[in-house]
Amino acid sequence: MPYATLADLTTRYGEEEIRQRSDHAGTGVIDPAVVAQALADASAEIDAYLAGRYRLPLPSVPPHLVRIACAIARYRLWDEAVPERVRIEYEDARRLLEALARGTVTLGLPADLPPAQQPGRGLAAAQSGPAPVFGRDATGGY
Repeated sequence: MPYATLADLTTRYGEEEIRQRSDHAGTGVIDPAVVAQALADASAEIDAYLAGRYRLPLPSVPPHLVRIACAIARYRLWDEAVPERVRIEYEDARRLLEALARGTVTLGLPADLPPAQQPGRGLAAAQSGPAPVFGRDATGGY
């Protein structure tokens, strides 16, 4: 599920910048396929952070995620020579995603996983099955 659209990107950063960053063929217009790929990459990155704490797909897209998706997609549209302000905005977005993944920040959605299903909490690993045939005692220390 995409967290942002082409319209979100152009509203936030301007049509001129998005055209410049996506028009690889030199047609003078925004290439929707290039933008769609950047937005898909941004959504996949967001999902990777949220999957351990939220049921995906989310029931709705909080405004924070639209902003984060736009920042990540914009960063991805800059192939090389990323301006400092674009890089900083991307790094800020990643830090917020890390805080969401840790649970120190919440999206405020009812889709939070119960504590037993959150990574590192609740269930412990257990071993079951027959005793090993070749244990430490049976191999004479080898």
